[in-house]
Amino acid sequence: MKTFLPALLLLFLTYNSACSQDKSSNSPNLKFTVEEAYPKLSFTRPVDFQHAGDNSNRVFVVEQRGVISVLQNEAGASTKSDFLAIESKVDDSGNEEGLLGLAFHPNYKSNGFFYVNYTANNPERTVISRFSVSSSNPNQADAASELVLLEYNQPYGNHNGGQISFGPDGHLYIAVGDGGNGGDPKGNGQNRSTLLGSILRIDVNQKNGATNYSIPADNPFAKNTEGFREEIYAYGLRNPWRFSFNSANGQLWVGDVGQNKYEEIDIIKKGGNYGWNTMEGFHCFNSPDCDRNGLELPVWEYDRSQGDISITGGFVYHGATLKELKGLYIYADYVSGRIWSLDTTDPQKPINTELLNADFPISSFGVDQNQELYICGFDDKIYKLSYE
Repeated sequence: MKTFLPALLLLFLTYNSACSQDKSSNSPNLKFTVEEAYPKLSFTRPVDFQHAGDNSNRVFVVEQRGVISVLQNEAGASTKSDFLAIESKVDDSGNEEGLLGLAFHPNYKSNGFFYVNYTANNPERTVISRFSVSSSNPNQADAASELVLLEYNQPYGNHNGGQISFGPDGHLYIAVGDGGNGGDPKGNGQNRSTLLGSILRIDVNQKNGATNYSIPADNPFAKNTEGFREEIYAYGLRNPWRFSFNSANGQLWVGDVGQNKYEEIDIIKKGGNYGWNTMEGFHCFNSPDCDRNGLELPVWEYDRSQGDISITGGFVYHGATLKELKGLYIYADYVSGRIWSLDTTDPQKPINTELLNADFPISSFGVDQNQELYICGFDDKIYKLSYE
């Protein structure tokens, strides 16, 4: 995610790679728009949208300043309340810092546990913590219940990743950027002795001595003797800004923000090396040639020639409302506001279709308990994708 810039004049994206195809948004079967999901409400820099998996028809909006708001998922909702307010703990002094992620435990309905990802200072670091819901109020967390699971230092103020989510295996996955600055100056993306530049996977249901989590036995570097961090599930990422699991098959999709030229979408494999900073998208980075052996290439990339500058990863759609998007990956560009669908039915010839151009910066996507898709806008609103 990058500081918002005014959107440039947008032309149809013609660049493609790996024999892929682009379609314009003028198809008579693909006429979409966005509408405010909660017209009576606003949220300060919303960066995540979640539901608790408890069939309560509530949604939770993460505000970057350090507040999680809760409300009933109804278009006419006129009130929201603070589920958790930890502004005093959160450092949101930079554009990419703050409270960045929320995940509810798969057994939240019975144990009341949820997890957050935020940046803190003195020293600059990321904190992964568990909180508990209040025993007396389901719409309020116990702010004093924080249990810190994991902390790691951040050398710069950007590329913090921030997404956390439970996978189909019940483990907690964590998106970690390369630590920031330009070009990965510390080489973190290819360094498995650091947590930076990775997707992590931890078991939050088991402690390991004084550590409030354990390493899943099938993590790719579990019990290695080379000094690699055992939490790493995949590496070689620059700034994985939003990931999600395909609820139909468990695939892990990541939008990884590029450096100078290319934004990319990856499907993550256990132990995979996604190339940064050897490569940016399908291309060698800072070199006319590079060693691509052992690297996992993206399923899609786009360049920056049309004002698209920072990818916002989305979801493979499995709701009931937008039938034409069923099974397609929906994602956007934070700066330009363009929203696309990606069809990878034929992985050798993915089809990328522009759905619409929103007039606000898109920070994140989320789904409700019915798998319907929502959009977090940095105009302080939550939107739904809908037909015109």
